[in-house]
Amino acid sequence: MRHLVYYVAVSIDGFIAEPDGGYDPFLIEGDHNSVIFGEYADALPGHVQRAVGIQSTNTTFDTVIMGWNTLLPALDAGITSPYPHLRQVVASRRAREVDPAVELTNDPLATVRALRQEEGADIWLCGGGELAGALLPAIDRLVLKRHPVVFGSGIPLFGGVAFESRAFTRTVVREFSSGVAIEEYARTGS
Repeated sequence: MRHLVYYVAVSIDGFIAEPDGGYDPFLIEGDHNSVIFGEYADALPGHVQRAVGIQSTNTTFDTVIMGWNTLLPALDAGITSPYPHLRQVVASRRAREVDPAVELTNDPLATVRALRQEEGADIWLCGGGELAGALLPAIDRLVLKRHPVVFGSGIPLFGGVAFESRAFTRTVVREFSSGVAIEEYARTGS
């Protein structure tokens, strides 16, 4: 069975973006990029892959699910299909017009449960925090790119969730001279 993997950049204090959705404080250069451009190349947008001369293999991820607000920056830049190498699913509570290459869902938990039953590589939960909160019962793994910055406020790693405890076991921590640490966790129990 495929896994749902929440792979995301996060601040020391647990925010995936600034209050306005910005992510400029995250480090875009550094030795941590060897992992981002290597192991997680599937999670790079198509235009970034072209710019840096990388072609994804879709062996890590072949599907991405994201919230509407996560898609908005791409749309604002005129990019209607940011991950053309992946099956793209966008969660929204409202009907929206999307590129024909993008699927829209208003029931992300049911969609992920169905996707997990299909053959293929893992499913990447791209963001945002509110969607991650809604999908918490289905998240199998966390891959957190923890950056050495404090936001103070912003979009939390898991937003909009009534208290729900989920246990994860840390499986790997890789620290880089850039100050970024990539932490991996696996869901504990069922």
